[in-house]
Amino acid sequence: MYQAMDEVKGRLPDLLQFKDGRKVRTKEDWLARRQEIFDEAVELAYGGMPPDPEFLEVEQLHMPGRVGLATYRIKTGRKSHPFSFCLQLSVQDTTSCSPVVLTGDGCYKKFNDAVVAEINRRGMIGAKFNRTEFAHDMYNTERKGGLYDVYPECHFGALAAWAWGYHRCLDALEQIHYADADKVAITGHSRGGKTVLLAGATDQRFAFVNPNNSGAGGAGCFRYQMVYDHVREGEDRQSETLSSILKAVPYWFGPDLGQYIGRETELPFDQHFFKAFIAPRCLLETEALGDTWANPKGSYQTYAAAREVYALLGCDDNIGIRYRPGGHNHTFEDFCALLDFMENRLQKKPLPDMFRLNPYPDMPLIG
Repeated sequence: MYQAMDEVKGRLPDLLQFKDGRKVRTKEDWLARRQEIFDEAVELAYGGMPPDPEFLEVEQLHMPGRVGLATYRIKTGRKSHPFSFCLQLSVQDTTSCSPVVLTGDGCYKKFNDAVVAEINRRGMIGAKFNRTEFAHDMYNTERKGGLYDVYPECHFGALAAWAWGYHRCLDALEQIHYADADKVAITGHSRGGKTVLLAGATDQRFAFVNPNNSGAGGAGCFRYQMVYDHVREGEDRQSETLSSILKAVPYWFGPDLGQYIGRETELPFDQHFFKAFIAPRCLLETEALGDTWANPKGSYQTYAAAREVYALLGCDDNIGIRYRPGGHNHTFEDFCALLDFMENRLQKKPLPDMFRLNPYPDMPLIG
C-alpha cells in the first residue's frame, strides 16, 4: 500500500455565505449569491466567455433518411467575420424527438462506434463536434485561428472558446426537429471535461453535465492535492496543481489566474463554484480511482461542497458522482454511467448506490 500524504491548502470558500457575511437560506438567496460570484469566477478562472454571436445558421449537408449519420454545418459569429464548424448526429429515428448526448471531443476516439450504438439503443441521439476548431490545442500560447480571429479584442482562454462551441451546438439542436433540445447531455474527457463543466455552468439550457476525469480547472480542487510518498514507475506521485497546469497550458485559462500560484488559499473560488452554478440541473461526475493526476479525491471535496446547494434547492438527486477502478480514460463504462443517470432522471429507472458512494470515507471534508 502506498502512503498518502495529501496536501490541504485551506478550506473551500463557502458557497452559502454572501460576501457581507449573511447566510444563504432560500432559493432566492442562492440566486442572489450566484449572481454575486458568477461573473468574477468565470472571468478570473477562464478569462470570461466569448460574446454571444450576432447570427447562427444551420445548413444540412447530409441526411441519410430515418436512421444513420446526419451532418450539419453551423455558421455563426460576427456578420463581418463569420465562423463555421460541423456537427454530426447519429440518429436512430428522425420521426421522433429524442434526448441528445453531445461531446466536443471529436478530436479524440473515445466517442466510438460502440458508444454511439449504445446511445442509439437507448433511444437517444449521439452528437459530436471538434472543439479544436474553436481554439487550437497545440500546447502554445498563440491567439490565432478559430474564435480568436472572430473576437480579437477579447481575452478568453481556450477552455472558454471550446465551451462556447457547446453553446452554439445547442443553438443548432433547437432548430433540428428530431432533437429534444430540452434533454441535452454534454460529456467530455480530461480537458474536454473541463470544457464541459464550464459550458454547463455558463449556459442553463443544458439538462445534463458530465465532466469525465477532468481534474485541475475541471471537477478537481485547487486547495486539496493528492500526494503519495512513492509510486510504481509510470504512475503519478501527485495530482495536478495550479502551478503545473498554468506552466504547461496557460492559454487554457484567464490571464489573471497565474497570480494565485502559491496563493491558492486566497482564490475567491474553487471548482465547487462551477458545479453549483449548474444547479438545479443534473450534474454527474465520472472519475477513476487510479487517476491521481486528475485528483479524484479533490473532485469528491468539491462535489460534497456543491451538493449543499443542491440540497438547499431540494434537488440533491440531480447531482451524482461515480468512481471506477483504473486510470485516465473515457471508457465505455463511463458513457454507460451517464446513460444510466439520464434514464434515472428522465424515466425514473433505478440507480445503483455507487453513483453517490464516497470511496474516501476517512477523508475529512474541507468545505
